[in-house]
Amino acid sequence: MDGFLNVVKRTCAVLNGIAGISLTFLMLLTIADVALRFFKMPIPGTYEMVAYSGAVVIGFSLPFTSWLRGHIFVDFLVLRFSKKTQKVFHLTTRGVVIALFLLIGWNLMKYGVDLFRSGEVTPTLRLPFYPIAYAVGMCCFMECLVMVGDMCKILGGKYE
Repeated sequence: MDGFLNVVKRTCAVLNGIAGISLTFLMLLTIADVALRFFKMPIPGTYEMVAYSGAVVIGFSLPFTSWLRGHIFVDFLVLRFSKKTQKVFHLTTRGVVIALFLLIGWNLMKYGVDLFRSGEVTPTLRLPFYPIAYAVGMCCFMECLVMVGDMCKILGGKYE
């Protein structure tokens, strides 16, 4: 079980690193575009690249944020329950999250196939849309693995 959890954690960390690189690119591109607009030389396609980078930042950082439980967690009510009830609650919510992200990931993959078949591209740079849909869909599936890992930790008594 520890091997599975380590693989999931390392994979999430790599995805988070990609998100960080994308965020850095997004910031530098925006700064460069604003600075060059002062000299009447804006960077063509900045809007498209910022949108793509934003999708990568959000999708790729999600699994690691969930792994670290860096999201908002309101537990004042749950802490009043017995340990057994808390365990059932955590397992149930993880199950719901898995179902939700399986649906989101599946639909993003289907959407990616549709985008690939239609050949839809961005207007300025002519970048295809489908790789982003596939990538974010894969991150949704990774989020499911993070939740499975959480369930393993809960059942193993290692959930803090």
